[in-house]
Amino acid sequence: MTNEFTFQRTVLNSDYTAEGINYGDFNRDGIMDIVAGPYWYEGADFQRRHEIFPPVTCDPHGYCPTTQPCFVADLTGKGWPDVFYIMRAPGPNQNYSWNGWGEAEGWDGVWYENPGETGGLWVAHLVLRNIANEAPAWGDINKDGRPELLYNTLTQYGYATYDPLAPQEPWVFHPISSPNVYVIESGTGFGDVAGHGRMDIISTQGWWEQPADLTVDAPWLWHPYQFAENAAQILVYDVDGDGLNDVITIWHCHRYGLVWHRQQRSATGEITWVRHDILSPEPDILSDTLRISQLHALALVDMNGDGVMDVLSGKRYWAHGPHGDVEIEHPAVVYWFELQRSATGVTYIPHCIDTDSGSGTQLSVMPTIGGPAILTSNKKGSYLHAAVRNCEGM
Repeated sequence: MTNEFTFQRTVLNSDYTAEGINYGDFNRDGIMDIVAGPYWYEGADFQRRHEIFPPVTCDPHGYCPTTQPCFVADLTGKGWPDVFYIMRAPGPNQNYSWNGWGEAEGWDGVWYENPGETGGLWVAHLVLRNIANEAPAWGDINKDGRPELLYNTLTQYGYATYDPLAPQEPWVFHPISSPNVYVIESGTGFGDVAGHGRMDIISTQGWWEQPADLTVDAPWLWHPYQFAENAAQILVYDVDGDGLNDVITIWHCHRYGLVWHRQQRSATGEITWVRHDILSPEPDILSDTLRISQLHALALVDMNGDGVMDVLSGKRYWAHGPHGDVEIEHPAVVYWFELQRSATGVTYIPHCIDTDSGSGTQLSVMPTIGGPAILTSNKKGSYLHAAVRNCEGM
């Protein structure tokens, strides 16, 4: 199949201000806007930007306050989208170099309250401490109709909830694992793995099965399995269409590998997994086979409208500066991988979106009338990639 799309790139910002990016209708004019770091960019042309907090242009040899993903939700219930950030504290020299970036204590969860129609400053609310995951997840874990932040602290995995009547108060962390020693983890995810209609939680080394009663104060049932060495986002999706949810993730976010794990059930209902490589974790660097190092962001998108979810990823540009990671000199690409199912199995077909932008720690897919728009932000800047359908592909 030929690629039915070309992509039109819009540069939102050529400075390094963030590695997370998302979207929402922040001024409620019916048109989606984009948020990346200290700015939100007004749709539909995104040329006018507004400050959420005092901007910092960061040194790409180090980090930014908003190196991790950000999330958008109406946390106040007033109808205006707010922005939740994982904020990185400065190092000992009050800069964002490699020292003091979070290993010792973790990062902060801070959400900024949309000022609404009155305009003015966005108000910051510090609600979480000790976030020790580079790719936390955001979604309704407990089915209370509100989003939760899913992450690990330095001692436990769990999720944080807020009081809808007082979202500015400290959020409550609900541990789901036994106490352990964690460093900064890369990746977590959630989805119905067990098939019981509840959201299970996945890490690189296995998954926790959500119990029927969340009021019981006890660790969730742990199922060990190595989904990755050092993941980015961990996605749950029925890849092969057999009715069982599978797991998709990066094998190592600073080396190589994009994989999916097929769920299998025994006659007694025991769950096992079989790994399938989309991009090899151990590529032959002398061959012409596609390989992309430093895949540090992952998302699902139905790019071609065929009803199945494709995979979106990209090379994180200068994850650790100009040194320290494999093939750092290669182009900062963004790719989508088209899912094709057949009687003989599953195939992912790679399609290049861009070769000079890459990803940060988050990719977002913004719906538009013309099709999905891919949002990326990293040390090269912040970008929108709008899909344009080719006439010959119709």
